[in-house]
Amino acid sequence: MRDGAAADGLHMQLCGTVPVPLDLDLRCAPGQVLALVGASGAGKTTVLRCIAGLHRPEAGLVRCAGWTWLDTAAGVDLAPHRRAAGLVFQDYALFPHMTALANVAAGMGHLPRQDRTARARGLLSLVRLDGMEGRRPAELSGGQQQRVALARALARDPDVLLLDEPFSAVDRPTRRALQADLANLRQQLAIPVVLVTHDLDDTLLLADAVAVLDAGQVLQHGPPGEVARHPASARVAWLLGTEAPNPMLPATSSSWPSGSGPEPPRAGVTAFTGATAPHLEGRTHDEAERAQPDQGPGHGHSERPDHGPRPHRHRQRRYGPCLDHQRGH
Repeated sequence: MRDGAAADGLHMQLCGTVPVPLDLDLRCAPGQVLALVGASGAGKTTVLRCIAGLHRPEAGLVRCAGWTWLDTAAGVDLAPHRRAAGLVFQDYALFPHMTALANVAAGMGHLPRQDRTARARGLLSLVRLDGMEGRRPAELSGGQQQRVALARALARDPDVLLLDEPFSAVDRPTRRALQADLANLRQQLAIPVVLVTHDLDDTLLLADAVAVLDAGQVLQHGPPGEVARHPASARVAWLLGTEAPNPMLPATSSSWPSGSGPEPPRAGVTAFTGATAPHLEGRTHDEAERAQPDQGPGHGHSERPDHGPRPHRHRQRRYGPCLDHQRGH
């Protein structure tokens, strides 16, 4: 249903309780990349499924490019094939028995059959897969399969592009190359792009705006650099990975009680300042923690001269401020 009064771009209002709670209202303008960041189960993929028509929220509204795709109050709920949405699944979901060219052409049901091959070749060239049109998915690397999936999503001439953790299944060098490819490609797209990711680098490199989700609600929304530098809460900082998940430490230096002496050092990775400590560059929190220098007795598995070797204890896994508090740590 076309809504002439609706602004271009994507607007979604979603409310529901299954499979995860949802209560949010977000917009994404044409040519803009909106990153959805949050822990597993926060509702990020469910948001994409609601946009694409693969999941119907209990109540909600989805409008894109002036068209109403979902309006539960008005009884509107377009089927997925009637929504001009290009979706790149986390596992790519390519047809294993079909070539790269055929996989891309499979998304062109809206075009005359005689036009599909040339269009598919053009899209494969756009994602730098010239000469690989005849290869099947098993003959392609993970990064190449991701490019085929992206080309197939664009084959629908979508009004919105939905990316569900598109870099999660590739190694770091391939991830960097794909980030660069997508950054270049987005300059040619005049449509909203919604990116689901766990990685702050993806957000800082690619997104114009970020929405930090927790239990289906938006904790903070704004430009990625601003949100990373000034998280609204300790929970947001942890979800972004901008500081160590230690519930016993304050979220910022200013919240450390006065008269209590110097603020204790933060374990592992320090709060985001726009640069990472050189010896921790490119490492996960666990890797960074292991990379910290030995701090003497009472740390790690070092020996204590007064009491002999320290008994072995399983390393306590952190679950974030809320769950750590519930677990009594």
